[in-house]
Parts: sequence; structure tokens; C-alpha cells
Amino acid sequence: MTTSRSRIPPAPKLTWAYFLDVDGTLINIADTPEAVLVDEALLDLIGNLHRASGGATALVSGRMIADLQSRIGLPQLPLAGLHGLERRDSTGRLWIHAAPPAAKSAIKQALVPVLARHPGLLLEDKGLTLALHYRKAPTLASYVHKLMGDFANAPGQGLELQRGKCVVEIKPAGIGKGTAVAEYLAESPFKGRRPVFIGDDLNDEHGFAEVNRLDGVSIKVGKGASCAHFRLPDVAAVHHWLGTALKEIT
Repeated sequence: MTTSRSRIPPAPKLTWAYFLDVDGTLINIADTPEAVLVDEALLDLIGNLHRASGGATALVSGRMIADLQSRIGLPQLPLAGLHGLERRDSTGRLWIHAAPPAAKSAIKQALVPVLARHPGLLLEDKGLTLALHYRKAPTLASYVHKLMGDFANAPGQGLELQRGKCVVEIKPAGIGKGTAVAEYLAESPFKGRRPVFIGDDLNDEHGFAEVNRLDGVSIKVGKGASCAHFRLPDVAAVHHWLGTALKEIT
């Protein structure tokens, strides 16, 4: 990973394919995953971009598809959840890459006394993954990373660790946001378009790397080292940049 250049991205075009992270990119991060706010202006922006781009707009998130659907609506919108482990294509078909690993229940049980000792920690069971949030207990960061790393690195389990902002997630290995982008780009209406990926977190680096490989537009939101080629300062700037694409039709 390198420090991305502090370059403003080029003006967006409706002929491109858009892949958008959600938390920290389209909506501001909250203390808990349930506390985020999705306003009507954002729903209008996403819906209008999806229509104006000919359907070539997808959300690519660490949230479950069911969670995204309940907050965003827009039933025709392609959605990739759990960092690409589940994916809804432009036809509405659902693709699942992996069943929950057998080790998941054992890990969850092992975390019960940990959560009892540290009430500031929050365990989120996403079905295919387990995410341990420490936003309310930041002093436990090193402990949480080591603990979850030990679980993920147990031999023969087929697991890997996914780090994010104040969260560490255990997930089946080999699938990420980059693979989700690649799968969409093999399908209509994304196929043949220049890809754009916008994200803010470590788990978005796979998406940046994939669009860089394809000479696409990779945009990091906020500060921090990244392989993204461009940068926007915050969520509001993302909304503004995406909104300029819609000026082509006004």
C-alpha cells in the first residue's frame, strides 16, 4: 500500500461504471452500525445515478445485502455485501461465495467471556462473517486485533482477517471487494465501461487495486495511506462529485 496522491478525481461521466462503498463513503460512520443515518437526498442521488448510468452503479459494502436493502431500498440497485461474499447482480440474482465456516460457532462461543469482561466491545454476527467492533473501547485495539488474528490464522479453517475502522472481521478467505468489482465488470451493464471505485477504509484497498489494474478511477475518502490514485476529503465531497455526473442530463 502506498500513500495516494492528493489529486482531485477527474469529472465523472455517465458512461463509467460506479462501485461505491457505503459507511464512511456515502454515509458518515456512527458509533454502532445501526446508528447510521440515510437521508432522502442520498437516496435520490444513488437512484438518479443508477438510472442515468444505465444501471451501471453498485454498492459494494461490508454490510449484509439485507441490511443495505432495508436502509437504501432501490430494489433494482446491484448490491455486494460482506465484502463480496454475497452479491446481487443487475438482474436481481443473488450469488453466495461461501457457506458459514464450521469454525464460526466456536469462535463466537470463545468470544462470550471476552464480551462479558469488556462491555465496550460489540460483536456483530453477519451470517458469513463475525465482526468485533471496538469504537467504544479504542484502548482495546491491539488486544482485539491479536485476538481475532489468532482465530483467523488457526490452520485448516479457510479464514482470513479483514481490518476496518475500529472493527476487525473474520471472513472466509479469498473473496474481497476487488473480486466483487471484477464479477460485475464481466456482466451487463458494467461490461466494457471504465470502472470507478470509491471507499475510505482498509477493506476498500482490494477494490482500488482492481480498478487501478484496469486503468479505472480509484478514489480514497479521507486521510491515510492507500493505493488509490485520487482523493476526496469527506462524505459531502463524495456526494458533490457524484452529483456533477448528473449535470450531464440537466
